[in-house]
Amino acid sequence: MTYDEWLATVPEAFTTDPLWRMKVYRLAVFLSDLAWHDATKLAADPRTVSLADQLFRAVGSIGANIAEGYSRRSGKDRARFYEYALGSARESRNWYYQGRYVLSERVTEHRIKLLSEIARLLLAIVPQERVRYLAEQRADYDTGLPPTLDNPPLP
Repeated sequence: MTYDEWLATVPEAFTTDPLWRMKVYRLAVFLSDLAWHDATKLAADPRTVSLADQLFRAVGSIGANIAEGYSRRSGKDRARFYEYALGSARESRNWYYQGRYVLSERVTEHRIKLLSEIARLLLAIVPQERVRYLAEQRADYDTGLPPTLDNPPLP
């Protein structure tokens, strides 16, 4: 199934959420659907049963962490969850590479390319969120709010 074919099958109730505008999230959800089939194939081979579980959990964690980060108020919290998603994307690449003998070379290459695109997008988003966090910090500091653990004083 191609990305465009898959997009046509996604329910409108899912796509009306503002989170859906994030390309990285759409790619993560697409990959989660593909990983279901990949994990099923890996689970059928006795040598890769445990790999199937690791792969499915790691791939699912990407979209879940992006969604969690998107729902956070501060740039610091968003950046943290996007970093978790990045870690899961890198972990997923590893699991796909290890399963390449059971999955075809073509499937493995496609999934690794998707994961690399997801990682590239997240690597661009995380620094933006960190900058946003510093701006939030500066705004809190400039308004005279007292410093807290979540709002330490700026130099």
